[in-house]
Amino acid sequence: MEIRAFTEGDRAELRGLFARAGEGSPTASLWGDPESEASIYLDPYMDLEPESLFVAVVDGGLVGYLTGCVDSSEFPGEDELLERAIREHRLFLRRGPARFFARSMLDMAVGTLRRQPRAGELRDPRWPAHLHINVAPEARGTGAAQGLMKHWLQRLDALESPGCYLQTLVENTRAVRFFERMGFTEYGEAAAVPGLRYQGKRVHQRTMVRTRRA
Repeated sequence: MEIRAFTEGDRAELRGLFARAGEGSPTASLWGDPESEASIYLDPYMDLEPESLFVAVVDGGLVGYLTGCVDSSEFPGEDELLERAIREHRLFLRRGPARFFARSMLDMAVGTLRRQPRAGELRDPRWPAHLHINVAPEARGTGAAQGLMKHWLQRLDALESPGCYLQTLVENTRAVRFFERMGFTEYGEAAAVPGLRYQGKRVHQRTMVRTRRA
């Protein structure tokens, strides 16, 4: 297995990997349209911060990737990217996505009435960096995720970044255990993710942080 930096020649294959890498996980797809989801969680990283994107390669093919951002305050926020995707891909006019967003709005309204914690990005100067990581089903347990994470953390150390955060799901216990092994700890309350269901049940966002060691 090789872990290396993203190159422009990886773009098309990486888009294909994005569509299948989360297979079997609670976040395999949010509203059933990989193209619009990639415009939020993949394309901006290839376009705006490719030097923070790493890929795992086996036999010449991509099996995993990590997208990172060193300073989240300098990167488009998820809400901004989501609004753009909804507009450009006309998601409210398509049955599957429209159903997801209608459920999201209902979930948010109920959560507000019940004063429940709200899912969302972390904006804290102690942990300015963030990441997303995905590994194809056939590469899970092979060290791909660990290799990707080590390359990312080495980059942050070289830049003397004070810390990094990520967001996963409480229900994805395998991911939570992996991030704990990589030095991340839970931060704040878990919050139900609006609109998202897994096996018919609601799922909950878990924020985790890692502070740079002196």
